Amino acid sequence: MGVSSTEAKLYGTLSPFFGKFGFELLPESKQFRRSVPSGFVNVILSVSQYETEYWVEVHFGCRNQQVEQIAQQFLGNLTDFRDESNTLVVSVGKFNDVKYFRYKLTDDTDIELICEEIALFFSDVGLDFLKQIENLPNVQKVLNATPLLPCKYLYNQTHRCFKGLVAARLSDAPNFGELYEIYLSKLHKQACPIDDIVQFERLYWYLLHYSAN
Repeated sequence: MGVSSTEAKLYGTLSPFFGKFGFELLPESKQFRRSVPSGFVNVILSVSQYETEYWVEVHFGCRNQQVEQIAQQFLGNLTDFRDESNTLVVSVGKFNDVKYFRYKLTDDTDIELICEEIALFFSDVGLDFLKQIENLPNVQKVLNATPLLPCKYLYNQTHRCFKGLVAARLSDAPNFGELYEIYLSKLHKQACPIDDIVQFERLYWYLLHYSAN
């Protein structure tokens, strides 16, 4: 076994399941992806080797094209990766509030069992969540429901502030101005680079005058 061969076996075993729901395997991106009108939803597999064990981490989320097209102009991401950025992404463990959760396998006989567990999770809750976040208002709610607290559906909390503000404006959220003040304060408390804070302020003024028409 090796990381590459383990990934290939996982993809092959899971492809029929995700294929039933319109997902396409993109092995170069290590994910299953389904295009939707708002962008895409995806399931990302990450395999790591630790001595004789292989640990499989599963992340899932969405890209909202409207949010990303605006937010990426003000974030410091490399241009090459901007078209692939997720708006929301969470691991199975974090979704279930279980720290350090991984699927573990030691040989090929474990692959079938792990894939059954992954398929069961998505059948029970994962696919429903992905369906919900195809919708911009739901993305906005996920990002901004608890603005004073970290958002578990995005790893970079600085990016959360940017994307949350964009989603609020695109959704005509009545607390857009309040969210700006909260997130600006969070950026200062997180000791973000001054360039990020300047860009966030620029984003706010851009959004104030933004019109989709």
